[in-house]
Amino acid sequence: MTSLESKAKAFLELHRPGDPGVFPTVWDAWSAKVAVAQGFSALTLGSHPVADSIGRSDKEGMKFAELLTRVRQITEAVEVPVSVDMESGYGLEPAQLIEGLLEAGGIGLNIEDSVHSEGGRLRAAQEHADFVHGLRQFADAAGVHVVINARTDMYLRQDGDEADRTDRVIARLRLAAEAGADSLFPAGQPETELRRLTGELPRPISVVALPDKSEKARLAEAGVGRISFGPYLQRALTAETERLLARWK
Repeated sequence: MTSLESKAKAFLELHRPGDPGVFPTVWDAWSAKVAVAQGFSALTLGSHPVADSIGRSDKEGMKFAELLTRVRQITEAVEVPVSVDMESGYGLEPAQLIEGLLEAGGIGLNIEDSVHSEGGRLRAAQEHADFVHGLRQFADAAGVHVVINARTDMYLRQDGDEADRTDRVIARLRLAAEAGADSLFPAGQPETELRRLTGELPRPISVVALPDKSEKARLAEAGVGRISFGPYLQRALTAETERLLARWK
C-alpha cells in the first residue's frame, strides 16, 4: 500500500483553499492520458461520464464492478493520483467500497447523501456523517489515507426552505468533516453562497466548474480548494464531436 499512500498524501496536499487543485474529470484511459499529457497532476472519475461511456445511466445505473473496471484501466494507464465518484455507495458497506477502491488503484472518493439504491432518499445528516466515518475507519485500517470528498445534494434537490438551506448545508458538512472527510462538496451551490461556505466550513470546498466557461482565478479568489468538471468536460467534447460530424452529413 506504500505507493497508494504516497499518492493519497500527494493528492490531499493539492487541496489548497485560495489556490485550488484542478482535477480534470475523466471517464476512460484515453481521456485520462490526454489530461495527464497536459500536465495535470491528479484526476477524478465522474460517475455520470463513466456511466455514459459504458451505456449505463447516472444515479447508480452501472454496477460497482463496472466502475472498478474503468478505475483499473485508468490507474494502469497513468501514474497520477485518481479519485473516484462512488455516488451514494451502490448499496454497499464502507468496507466494501474501500476495499474495491484500493484494489483498483484509486486513492480518493466522492460520497453523496442521495441514496439511489433506496429511491433517492436523502440520508439524515448524522447518518451521512456515520457513513463517512465508516469509510475513514476502513481506509485507516488499510493503511491508506483515502481522500474523502463528502458531498451533499441539498442545493441540487432544493431541500426545504431556501431561507435556511445554507445553514443546513453547513451543519451537515461540518458533521461530515468531524467524521473524517478531507474536503466538502456542496453540489450545485449558488455562486452567491460560495464565500460563506468557504469561510465557515472547516475543510477545503470542492466545486464543479464548466471547463469552457468558468474561471479558475474567480473560484480561487472565493476560497475554493478543489475543482473538477463533473460531466461537463465530456459534454463539451460531445458538442465539438457533433459539430465535426455534422460537416459530413
